[in-house]
Amino acid sequence: MKNAGIFRAAWRAVMAASVLCLMMSFRVGAAGTSKSSKTGKSTYACELSGKQISTSLRDQRPIAVMIDDDQRALPHCGLEDADIVYELVNSTANNRITRLMAIYKDYNKVTRIGSIRSTRPTNILLAEEYGAVLCHDGGPYYNDVYFKDPAIQHLSGGFTRISNGKAREFTEFITAGEAKRRMKAAGISLSYPKTMNKEARKGHFRFSKTGTTLNKRKDARRASSVSLPYANTRTKLVYNEKTKTYDLYQHGTLIRDGVSGKTVSFDNVIIMNCSISVLDKHGYLIYNCLAANQPGYFLTRGYAIPILWTKNAGTDPTKYFTETGAVVTLNPGKTYITMCPSDSWKKLSLGEKAKK
Repeated sequence: MKNAGIFRAAWRAVMAASVLCLMMSFRVGAAGTSKSSKTGKSTYACELSGKQISTSLRDQRPIAVMIDDDQRALPHCGLEDADIVYELVNSTANNRITRLMAIYKDYNKVTRIGSIRSTRPTNILLAEEYGAVLCHDGGPYYNDVYFKDPAIQHLSGGFTRISNGKAREFTEFITAGEAKRRMKAAGISLSYPKTMNKEARKGHFRFSKTGTTLNKRKDARRASSVSLPYANTRTKLVYNEKTKTYDLYQHGTLIRDGVSGKTVSFDNVIIMNCSISVLDKHGYLIYNCLAANQPGYFLTRGYAIPILWTKNAGTDPTKYFTETGAVVTLNPGKTYITMCPSDSWKKLSLGEKAKK
């Protein structure tokens, strides 16, 4: 009986200590984190980058911002903070000058984005598949038929003008919090639209949880750099062995963010072979981006593989596959995507100096 009494006393002490520890853990959780009631986690893997971000951003739709690629507009501001950057030929005039479209999930934290320029129909189709609000300053009347669709939401012009010693066309920027204020004033939802393609909403890309390397694949080739056939910008991406990313070069210089001064680099590079249709004598064009099983390349960690891409409709996400039909798996981080016009595809050059 004596031993039983000792056992009961010990049991009560253990239970009391357990309750105390549980209460303390609740206090630490409330003060130290903002855990989701659904998952118990304060972060989740972002659908645009695969990186862990706050669960408070899960339903926030991204913005897609048109950024000038003219040499006179440099430096690009806020490009370092983008999750995805598209580079597309803007016109067949001016040596086929390109324009950037940068997509941001957590855009409210970015100090300055720009400079802002006009959009083209292809950008509207691409922004739509992300459920993004397109931010631009005008554009040709070819855009009008797309903007008549109420599902396509955008903000045009009227962003902050910042004196930077350049011509007025290079002085328009989105500042921190501005996009959110403009969207609210325009009655545009800050959350993903309910009509958005469910597949795209769930996750635009497939990201690796352990890291993607291509060097052991039979179809892989070394790719220490890639030079794109864009005569005006002379865009080139060079693999950085130290950071394991591709650094962006344009106009013969390494691109550094105009706000942070940091090198703009990418974990993933996707190059799509895509035909174009010229719309008029001024060089306005549209990419024929609604297509199936078109060729391309995927680059990461210093290697490249041939891929196929498909986009069935404006709201459908573009899908990327290996030549054997497997979904391409990206490394978490920033992604650069370009559509190289089919008539200049053969001029694309892949360097081969990366080491195994």
